Amino acid sequence: MSRARPRTPVVKKVSSQRLYEVIRAPLVTEKSTLASEHNQVVFRVPLDASKPEIKAAVEDLFKVKVKAINTLRQKGKTKRFRGRQGKRSDIKKAYVTLEEGHNIDVTTGI
Repeated sequence: MSRARPRTPVVKKVSSQRLYEVIRAPLVTEKSTLASEHNQVVFRVPLDASKPEIKAAVEDLFKVKVKAINTLRQKGKTKRFRGRQGKRSDIKKAYVTLEEGHNIDVTTGI
C-alpha cells in the first residue's frame, strides 16, 4: 500500500488589482460591532475568495497584522415583492481577527 503524502500549502502571489476586488465592503451591523470588542472586523468578500487571499488583502490595504480569518457563506433568502417571488443573492463574510495593538477604523475610507 502506498501512503498519502501530506499536502503542502500552495502560496500564490495576489495581484494588486485582486486585492481591491477581494475586500468589497465592511459590514457594520450590531453583531459586527460586538465583534469589534474582540479585535475583529467583518468584511463582505466574493464567493470565490480564499482565506490566504483575504489575509493578504487586509494586511496590504490596511497595513495591519492578521491573526486569524473565519469565513461564512450566507445563502440568499427567498422573498416576495408585490406578489412576485424573488431571491436575494448569496454573500460571503470574512471575520478578520487582528493581532493585539492593531485596529482598523471602518468609518474612514482606504
